[in-house]
Amino acid sequence: MEARPTTATDPVPAPAAPDPRPRRAGYRRLPVQQRREQLITVALELFAARPPEEVSLDDVAEAAGASRPLVYRYFAGGKQQLYEAALRTAADELTSRFAVPLAGTPSEQLAAVLDGYFAFVAEHDAGYSALLRGGSVVETARTSAIVDDVRRAALKRTLRHLGVREAGPRLTLLVRSWIAVVEGASLTWLDEGRTLPVGELRDWLVDQFTAMAAATALHDPQTARVLALLLALEEPEASRGEQGPGASRAQQEPQESRAQQGPQASRAERLREVLAAR
Repeated sequence: MEARPTTATDPVPAPAAPDPRPRRAGYRRLPVQQRREQLITVALELFAARPPEEVSLDDVAEAAGASRPLVYRYFAGGKQQLYEAALRTAADELTSRFAVPLAGTPSEQLAAVLDGYFAFVAEHDAGYSALLRGGSVVETARTSAIVDDVRRAALKRTLRHLGVREAGPRLTLLVRSWIAVVEGASLTWLDEGRTLPVGELRDWLVDQFTAMAAATALHDPQTARVLALLLALEEPEASRGEQGPGASRAQQEPQESRAQQGPQASRAERLREVLAAR
């Protein structure tokens, strides 16, 4: 039978329904190591924006333009293994920011390290908070060990900055306690919506270290020696050259002149007062 020719009155066939299955955009093959690094980078971005328990492997796969089976191919342990790899990468990055600049007084160098630390905190916001607060469903002994490694690195770098090879128990307690203050201040800063300018928070933490070290020096000869060295390095070079080793700067320099030198002079004065009290 011959097909009947169509006419203008015949119904127009309906267009085919679109495929409801989502297609991944931008998928491309990558070398093994490059793909692994990409998945870790994407996971870090997601963990920084949301607490780890709110991020799924599907979220990582979608953001990476990959499939869930592909993510499992690189991280057979699933989300937990991926989280630990991302956490280790973040820990290595944070540790790298503990590098102390060569120029400046001790307090200026410490402030520069804190600048790098707070830049990291700002970049990793939610992930940093979830990490330090604990209680996450993805927290394990391995993730806690990674965090402890960062704290040990901070302790080691700080003691090196102070010129200390073998720290006694009181000096070690001082530095560990100050690191805890920095972490607590960082979390509060995030909780309060970063309302306090980061520069003011940084300077407050430098002063906190000075105050805590001063209190420890009253009970620990090693800390007192460290403070004496810091005081010598904190003095402007011109002031150190103008005075004899036994001279009292408070007697030689008018108070208004010292006040004009700002926080650096104030820290040096506080260190002097503590050392004199000993």
